[in-house]
Amino acid sequence: MADETSLQKRESEAIEPERMRQGPVFVPHVDIVEESDKLLVFADMPGVKTQDLDINYERGLLTIYGRVAPRQDPEHVRHVRREYEVGDFYRSFRIGEGIDSGKITAEMSQGVLTLNLPKSEKARPRRIEVKAS
Repeated sequence: MADETSLQKRESEAIEPERMRQGPVFVPHVDIVEESDKLLVFADMPGVKTQDLDINYERGLLTIYGRVAPRQDPEHVRHVRREYEVGDFYRSFRIGEGIDSGKITAEMSQGVLTLNLPKSEKARPRRIEVKAS
């Protein structure tokens, strides 16, 4: 993988999400796939609806934040056993200069967020023609 196009999560530079409400915040698991012309990021975010996603890019930092509504009103439910926890999702990545940030796109389908991060022309691999002299 080219260093310029890689996504790097730097714990020391991570920006914590602004807490808007009570409850846990989960770090979504991701797969990052490199193709010749782009990087694809697949993030598991079950329960997040498209309208509850905030994806931002600013000064080389890509942030993903998804809100999940509770399944029941905790004041009106008496759990016999509770193992499933609902919370928001947050993750941030430092993006190298080789990504064309103006062309980043996102799609949400069945709880999986797909981010398409196209490489800039200068970062794409190219074949060099050799001329005979």
